[in-house]
Amino acid sequence: MSCEILVLYYSRSGHTAQMARLVARGVEEVPGCTARLRQVPPVAPVTETAAPPVPEDGAPYAVRDDLAACAGLALGSPTRFGNMAAPLKHFLDGTGAEWASGTLVGKPAAVFTATSTMHGGQESTLLSMMLPLLHHGMLIVGLPYTEPALTATSSGGTPYGASHVTGARGEHAISADERTLARTLGRRLAEVTCKLAIGP
Repeated sequence: MSCEILVLYYSRSGHTAQMARLVARGVEEVPGCTARLRQVPPVAPVTETAAPPVPEDGAPYAVRDDLAACAGLALGSPTRFGNMAAPLKHFLDGTGAEWASGTLVGKPAAVFTATSTMHGGQESTLLSMMLPLLHHGMLIVGLPYTEPALTATSSGGTPYGASHVTGARGEHAISADERTLARTLGRRLAEVTCKLAIGP
């Protein structure tokens, strides 16, 4: 049985996209699991020209059918004042039909983020991303403290999900512990998804 995990993210400077690829790698470390990388397009208060249907770089743009097709979901966003970025919120705000039909009910989900500073709202951003997922009836998967990198990290990493501290100018590469935790999150999400798909 094949389980496909949707890794859905918004990234402006590329840090969250790097995290998404690490989460996807973790997903694909689980036999029978594949990752579908998708991003959401930017939004603007005034739109004079439409965004191209295919992004200039990175993963393809997500469509709502991606939500129906996935067995599990990993959601990623940079921090905006302790909250998810507007483009990801805009995409989620458009999923009323999926909420009404129960498209995501019972599917596992996990969240990840990147911030410029150590205390720049990582945990509140992760929690903000969980809220619409809970309304959709999804099952939240976090990072347990049995993962040694969670207590060893001196940069990103929380029990709520994987995270990365980029630095004020984006100068910090993803640390070894941050990489480990992102892959662990993807792997754990995939393992839970597969177990639920197979059943008792």
